[in-house]
Amino acid sequence: MRYQRLDLNLLTALRALLTERNVTRAGEQLHVSQSAMSGMLARLREYFDDQLIVPVGRRMELTPLGEQLVEKINDLMLRLDATLATRPDFDPGSSRRQFSIVVSDYVVQVLLLAVLREVHHEAPGITLEFRQPSNTASVDLENGEVDFVINPARFVTPNQASTVLFEDSYHLVVDPTHTPLTGGVDLAQFKALRHVTLEINGRPQFESWFLAEHGALPQAEVVAHSFGLLPQLVLGTARVAVMHTRMALQVRKFWPQLHLLPLAFDAPRLVETLQWHRYRDLDLGSQWLRDKIIGHAKGLPGVEALMG
Repeated sequence: MRYQRLDLNLLTALRALLTERNVTRAGEQLHVSQSAMSGMLARLREYFDDQLIVPVGRRMELTPLGEQLVEKINDLMLRLDATLATRPDFDPGSSRRQFSIVVSDYVVQVLLLAVLREVHHEAPGITLEFRQPSNTASVDLENGEVDFVINPARFVTPNQASTVLFEDSYHLVVDPTHTPLTGGVDLAQFKALRHVTLEINGRPQFESWFLAEHGALPQAEVVAHSFGLLPQLVLGTARVAVMHTRMALQVRKFWPQLHLLPLAFDAPRLVETLQWHRYRDLDLGSQWLRDKIIGHAKGLPGVEALMG
């Protein structure tokens, strides 16, 4: 089908070429041969009367027109996706939708496990993919590569829809057999302890805050890349780990020998948010899952109530 002399089938090819800036990778994304992709690029160049992608040294770079088209084509394709996804009704019991969510294992543990159990019974045909937080999460959301991003509030992008899900605080997790601490841990004690730290998409919020407020971080004896590993790396050792209070309380049910100690110095409050593309507002399937997540988040007790 053509619109204003452009074969509309070339729009997906244009988006892939502008994103990948590479004919081979764009072809792989669309599952077509390199020669077929080259043919599509030639037709696009003819239509726009512009090279769109040109070699610069060993790299391929977008022309000025190509750069201008990136956001416009992404926006156009997202509008089209949202329009095609709109239905007069949505039946979770018969839906075969797939949703992708950028989310940490911490949020899966404290919130989404309950959502998944409910979805399992109400919508057995729906599938969900969890993706690890990354530096490209906001771009993936903008491009429609993911449906939702759950992240601390400081990562929220202002041009997309979002809502606060829940708040959390921090506690120090220790094995009292090897780390005989009692009461609150002050700053001097904290710095002197042997630490397990976390690295996911750079420094997590607590570590970033500590570095900004107090300078160098305490020396890490072990660096982990999963929130769920922290308590196991503390057990049977003199190591300690800073954990989100909600998750620390949950893992203590499995390892009751662990103790939670308050931090006797000011620490930031964590605010977790749900973000989705504004074009998905009228997508009833997306709205259904969004309401599930928000509803379960509202049902979470406050951190102070949990500690009480």
